[in-house]
Amino acid sequence: MRLRALLETDALGLRLLGGEDELDRGVRGVMTTDLRDPSRYLSGGELVLTGLAWRRTAADSEPFVRILAGAGVAGLAAGEAELGNIPGDLIEACSRHRLPLFAVNESVAFATITEHVVRQVSGERAGDLAAVVDRHRRLMTSGPAGGGPEVVLDLLGSDLDLRAWVLSPTGRQIAGAGDPLPGEVSATLAGEHLAATRTGRRGPHRATVHGVTYSLFPIRNDGRGAAPASRDVRETVLSDWLLAVEADAGDWPAARLDLLQGVTQLIAVERDRREAARTVRRRLAQEVLELVQAGAAPAEIAARLRVAAPVLLPGLGTAPHWQVVVARVDWGQDGAPGTAGAVGTGGTAIEAGPVAQSLLEEILVDPGAAGPDSADRIAVAHTGDEAIALLPLPATALDPDTPEAGSSEAGLHADALLLSVRDPLSAGLADDGRLTLGVSAAVSSAEGLRGALEEARHARRVAAARPGRVCAAGHHELASHVLLLPFVPDDVRRAFTARLLDPLRDYDQRHRAELIPTLEAFLDCDGSWTRCATRLHLHVNTLRYRVGRIEQLTGRDLSRLEDKLDFFLALRMS
Repeated sequence: MRLRALLETDALGLRLLGGEDELDRGVRGVMTTDLRDPSRYLSGGELVLTGLAWRRTAADSEPFVRILAGAGVAGLAAGEAELGNIPGDLIEACSRHRLPLFAVNESVAFATITEHVVRQVSGERAGDLAAVVDRHRRLMTSGPAGGGPEVVLDLLGSDLDLRAWVLSPTGRQIAGAGDPLPGEVSATLAGEHLAATRTGRRGPHRATVHGVTYSLFPIRNDGRGAAPASRDVRETVLSDWLLAVEADAGDWPAARLDLLQGVTQLIAVERDRREAARTVRRRLAQEVLELVQAGAAPAEIAARLRVAAPVLLPGLGTAPHWQVVVARVDWGQDGAPGTAGAVGTGGTAIEAGPVAQSLLEEILVDPGAAGPDSADRIAVAHTGDEAIALLPLPATALDPDTPEAGSSEAGLHADALLLSVRDPLSAGLADDGRLTLGVSAAVSSAEGLRGALEEARHARRVAAARPGRVCAAGHHELASHVLLLPFVPDDVRRAFTARLLDPLRDYDQRHRAELIPTLEAFLDCDGSWTRCATRLHLHVNTLRYRVGRIEQLTGRDLSRLEDKLDFFLALRMS
């Protein structure tokens, strides 16, 4: 359909503000957004609807319009409900970039325009799509009367006898009609979908679990699941939703496939709405993070936390405890994992921070929680290649037996984070990606937040030193200095162990004196002569002779704590 046809439809309440010469542009879809940079969700040809919540000053219009024009959208429609008249700076920016601009009367819901565009674009090619969309204007309306994606899934069941569910990339159920999918099944389907997407296969993807066949449709793709060529799939594969339909779409006619593609476009409106709702929480987390990293006074950080607490935990009477979770997604090149900022197919670097941010927002949701609004307690910022979550903990989240902040039992645990999502995420990371997470202890005040951030970062580095595609470490694992050993450079490790242990190994080879086993046993017995002699079945005098020989060969004194510690570390690193 053409933009001109939309303008001529009185029921849509559109008024042209600029771009009359461009009204013959084709419209392939519709997107609602109030993000300042929605580029990752654009593939070209969309009519973009916005309530202008992204605009804070006149200077914001130019970059917003430049992004839309660069993405090749068909036009921009701005609602008048928020600001009244459309700002002149937006009109001028659209004129400079030759982007058609419409004003949407405040009496017209964006859902009305969305429905009309979707019906015109895909309804003409699939009669059963019209049966779904035409009869249910409430599908994407806001407020209590709107049903969101649950309604369209109900309609797929009642009108087309199709059971379907909307799943997150970790397999969490966001919407569904009838009985929910078992957690094992949904996680398997998510993994199958991610694996197929990473190989570049066109959707829908077919998967069979426990003898039941499902067809998996990407939620944000055009052209029957084909990803836009301008985007590297790694930028979105770990954050996009999918539609799982209990049927084998391989036998479907083209009209039925077009139907499901139209349905995914409708559900994408809900996804965009959720992204817009996260903006406030992300901004709060970013502000707190910047204060903490800048070394701001605790009083200033505490004031910002007091603002964040009611947003993240409505109705909370007292200030919560806080935990920090740090995540990083590293993409490698040519099958080599672990390189941040990998270069994508278009020749540009993949921004790891936003990918980790979206993924961490999903991981932190209780896997048993359903619905798109279950992440309301999660505030995630990103800086560089890291995503950093500020997680408030109400009193009920602290273990009743250990309620103090900093308790090893309080709040979120690293292993629990990945328990149900490790398999699907590993499929999405494929052969060139890694996800590592670190979790801090709970802190009860602004003074502890900087330490919690450093603790979470250090725990993430511990996780990064472990093998595997998806790894996490918690604050309780940092208690032992042994965990620092993986971070010692190889050349330092070799020099340190050689200086202390090589003289003992050489002596053992020449004299079969067993000085190395004696040293290990002596340290294991905390320097107790009696216990060590008993363990080695030696006379104490024999043990004293061996220890004396160790000290003579190395120039160390095993009665000194520093020398005992050096020997202990050398043995662990050898």
